[in-house]
Amino acid sequence: MTEMKIDRETLRELADAGSESALDRLADLADAAGDLEELSELLDEGSPRAGSLLTRRASATGDVRELQRICDAGYEEAGEELDRLLKARAEGPRAG
Repeated sequence: MTEMKIDRETLRELADAGSESALDRLADLADAAGDLEELSELLDEGSPRAGSLLTRRASATGDVRELQRICDAGYEEAGEELDRLLKARAEGPRAG
């Protein structure tokens, strides 16, 4: 079976018509390109995949402000990750 390549424009048209799979694919392409602006736009459009990818990136860098922004945009798992990071920092090594 041959692999069919679908261009970004076609994916965008499909996503605009309601295809979550196309929206997910656009998020994957933006992530692979390191295009955080596009990922953020896709999150604003309601893409859970974009939320997941942005959460993974923010968590890896410990960016609690970005996690809060992602959560505020509607991706609840970012809030869970934010809580985890905040608890880990609060329970971290203490001087004494």
